[in-house]
Amino acid sequence: MTTTLTPVQLMEMEQRKRAQFINSISGFRSVALIGSIDTQGQTNLAIFSSIVHIGSNPPLLSFIMRPDSVERHTLTNIMDTGCYTINHINSSMYEQAHQTSARYPKTVSEFDATQLTPLFKDGFVAPFVKESHIQIGMEFKERIPISINHTSMIIGEIKWIHFPDHCLSEDGFLDIEKAGSITSTGQDSYHTTQLLQRLEYAKP
Repeated sequence: MTTTLTPVQLMEMEQRKRAQFINSISGFRSVALIGSIDTQGQTNLAIFSSIVHIGSNPPLLSFIMRPDSVERHTLTNIMDTGCYTINHINSSMYEQAHQTSARYPKTVSEFDATQLTPLFKDGFVAPFVKESHIQIGMEFKERIPISINHTSMIIGEIKWIHFPDHCLSEDGFLDIEKAGSITSTGQDSYHTTQLLQRLEYAKP
C-alpha cells in the first residue's frame, strides 16, 4: 500500500508536520556544526543539514541559511568576520549537537549551553569543535539570495582541514564513516552509515 499526496494536500498539512515531511523526502543529508564568533569574541554554534559541495578548484562548500526575518547569529558573525568552521558530528555528540538548534539569546554561547568545547588553533579566528573528528576552516566568499522563499546560499572556501590519518585513501577519498561521521533525515533523526561498495569511475 502506498500514499500519493497532491500539492493541495501538502499545503493543507499542519505547518510543522509539512516541514518535517518535506525535510524527510530529500534523503540522507550531510549534518554538521557551524562554529562562528562575533567581533566581541562571543562564540556561536549551530547545527546545519544543508551543507553541499560546490567545487574542488577552488575548494568550495555551501549551506542554506534560513530567512533572516529573525536574528541569525551565525549569519551575522560570518558576514562580520568573514570566517567560520564546519565540524562533522559523530555518535558521541549528536544529542548535544541537536540541542544547538534551540533559540538561545546572543549572549549565551551554544558551546556553553551544550558543554561542547570551542577549539582555537592555527591562528584561525572562528572556533572549531574539539569533539568533532573532522574540522574544516572556511572563508566566506559569497551570499546568494533565494527569492522564492527568502533563504540564502552561503558559499565559503576551504582554508584548513583536520581529519584522522587513517581515513584518507591514496586516491584522495576521505572515508568519513571511519571517522565516525553521522548523517540525518527530517528535522530530528540521526543515523550511522554502512558502506556498500566503492565502484569504478563510470564510462560508456
